[in-house]
Amino acid sequence: MKKTIITVIGKDTVGIIAKVCTYLADNQVNILDISQTIVQDYFNMMMIVDRNKTTKRFEQMASELEALGEEIGVKIKMQHEDIFNSMHRI
Repeated sequence: MKKTIITVIGKDTVGIIAKVCTYLADNQVNILDISQTIVQDYFNMMMIVDRNKTTKRFEQMASELEALGEEIGVKIKMQHEDIFNSMHRI
């Protein structure tokens, strides 16, 4: 399994989750876990996904998600699970 962490942060607006999830579904990426909160007007979402069935390289997907984020007014970052875990280890 190719677990990947996707984070989405920005000003809340209609359709953020729909657009990100549509992109993932169109690219055969399965959402394993998702958490989202809105604090005042700020949207924060973290997803754990499985990229096992996608044909796209990690770098291409990360770039496309970043561009999607710019289009909808949020920051979208994608990281390999092991790098994310290393960065957040106490």
